[in-house]
Amino acid sequence: MKEISNSELAVLNLLWRSSPLGSSEVVEQLAISNQWHEKTVKTLLNRLVKKEAIGFEKQGRSYRYYPLIEQSEYQLKESQSFIERVFSGKLTPLVAGFAKENKLSSDDIAELKQLIDNWEEEKR
Repeated sequence: MKEISNSELAVLNLLWRSSPLGSSEVVEQLAISNQWHEKTVKTLLNRLVKKEAIGFEKQGRSYRYYPLIEQSEYQLKESQSFIERVFSGKLTPLVAGFAKENKLSSDDIAELKQLIDNWEEEKR
């Protein structure tokens, strides 16, 4: 998968929430939230098509765009890349940093405990 910029990710996030969308719908929603010009949004759509992150179908004179990659697939790839680059592949310093700064909610802690329990159960 090719690198996705932050601006392109805004387009992808929109399409993951609701697709397929016509180019005018994408332009309208992103112009409001990001104050982007129509030409900017269409450039981002074209880049994502070239990167094979989104596809389109032609309907009459317009195009309807939809994601070709799953959000979970993208998130996994990006999180693994981040942990590798910033923490030399170790997850513990990341979680410890959040814990130290009290950025983990009770729900986060419960979910992490459940994940660890599930991993331990699978190893048995």
